Amino acid sequence: MNTWLVKSEPDVWSWDQHMAKGVEPWTGVRNHQACNYMKAMRKGDRAFFYHSNIGKEVVGILEVAEEYQPDPTDESGRFGMVCFRALMPLKQPVSLAAIKAEPALAELLLLRQSRLSVMPVPRAAWRLISTMGGLKPDAGLR
Repeated sequence: MNTWLVKSEPDVWSWDQHMAKGVEPWTGVRNHQACNYMKAMRKGDRAFFYHSNIGKEVVGILEVAEEYQPDPTDESGRFGMVCFRALMPLKQPVSLAAIKAEPALAELLLLRQSRLSVMPVPRAAWRLISTMGGLKPDAGLR
């Protein structure tokens, strides 16, 4: 199982909206590197849900419910999407400031490629962020 981080502006699509819907498509990604990461996702993989721009914090855990497929919002047909199931919120959000302050997370793509909306998260970083969020280190993992 791989672990990821996906970003959304909460005034466009928030964690609370995703929790209310359960399983929802992750549409609108128009960056080739981010789409390549989505192509690598497999059913059952986990992802942190990160509120970007407003809040700038990890707030929940998602599960890949459906693998990469065409994005119906892309008229060009070049980009795709995955569907995510909301699993659980973090007990306390993990802010970007807290992530930046943690030396063990210095290599996280969130810090090195801040505009990227979909990215892998190494397992050690997953465990640390989960713990920082008040969960067990392997929260959401099977």
